[in-house]
Amino acid sequence: MRRPLGVLLCLGSLTALGTSIATAQAVAAPEAAPQAAPQTAPQAAPQAACRVYAAKPRVADGRIRASAARLGCDDTALVRVRILRAVPGTDRIVKSASLRGVNGRVTARMGCTPGVYYTVATDYTGNTSRSRPVRISCSPTGTPAPTPTATPTPAPATPTASPSPTQGSSTADEVVRLTNAERRKAGCGALVHDPQLRAAAQGHSADMAAKNYFSHTSQDGRTMTDRIKASGFSPMRAWAENIAMGQRTPAEVVQGWMNSSGHRANILNCTYTHIGVGVANSARGIYWTQNFARH
Repeated sequence: MRRPLGVLLCLGSLTALGTSIATAQAVAAPEAAPQAAPQTAPQAAPQAACRVYAAKPRVADGRIRASAARLGCDDTALVRVRILRAVPGTDRIVKSASLRGVNGRVTARMGCTPGVYYTVATDYTGNTSRSRPVRISCSPTGTPAPTPTATPTPAPATPTASPSPTQGSSTADEVVRLTNAERRKAGCGALVHDPQLRAAAQGHSADMAAKNYFSHTSQDGRTMTDRIKASGFSPMRAWAENIAMGQRTPAEVVQGWMNSSGHRANILNCTYTHIGVGVANSARGIYWTQNFARH
């Protein structure tokens, strides 16, 4: 008998077949041996002879600097670098610079104002490049601060060393309980509901709910790896993330994940020792996030 359309589960992609959706991702450090297929970068296609490169903005001598380079080219072109600031609505170009030539580097400089910035480079012959966004703190050291998780739940200074039913909301704690029940059936140890992973998961659920999107990649470009690192969970030996939207109860979302091979592999991966669960309501439904990791 075919299952009714109502919950859509997929690994790394979305297809709108119902009101509830979920995706899963997993990453492992080289020394880890997780059961889930690790997220790997696609094989790079052969590079064209002529390319432009955009470097992430950085602070030097109290100023924000962003560079673009044109390499491997044999024709003359105008190379332009732009510094953009991520703001609500259309991102704003705050500084640009250009240089005409065959190959070379051009740098744009501006006074330092805290915010999230990224670099866009083009040579007007079809070559473009865009850097990852970074949060600039304008600190004296000139080191960009990590982009924080959106609206995170404050984490205690010292993580608790054992599972506790009072660490998160009752809904999040029930997701942890049901997840650990499935792990016991498979012979895996119980996961600790870690406050730092919980902050990362709650921040991502809240961000998706507030900005009306559904993805492992935040709209400011952060990945699950960026969010978990920003939470302070360290060292990271292996980590993964399950997300879902539209399920109404903890039992429904955990069952939906267990019915999907990718999500099930993350839940039943005995390598992981810690978990964080985030739950956020929106007009579209509830956004759910599970972050798994081990030190």
